[in-house]
Amino acid sequence: MTTNLTLIVENRPGALANVCDAMGRAGVNIEGICCFESQGIAIVHLAVENVAAARREAEHIGLRVYEERPVAVIDLEDHPGAAAEALRRLANAHINVDLAYLATRTRMVIGTSEVEKARAVLR
Repeated sequence: MTTNLTLIVENRPGALANVCDAMGRAGVNIEGICCFESQGIAIVHLAVENVAAARREAEHIGLRVYEERPVAVIDLEDHPGAAAEALRRLANAHINVDLAYLATRTRMVIGTSEVEKARAVLR
């Protein structure tokens, strides 16, 4: 099962590279990643399967994991409107999405308080 880890890192050159280097050293494959700046800090979302190793390595390099949550990861066709089609299915099932970002191999990571229901709708 894929899990999203939320980290806050210093917003400076090399900070995101350091996170990715650390995950690589720990043998953690990053399935998806999203990073954005807010109020002078960088918020990083990592989609990983080996949660224990990712958490351990993040803490080893001095980062705190602010949130750990299961996410749905779905395959998308690579064409305009594909993400909208998947998200519309969730909306039609009355599932609120509060996190979404693209992942490796044309997939999308979706965070919701109803992750199991979302997985079922998107199968």
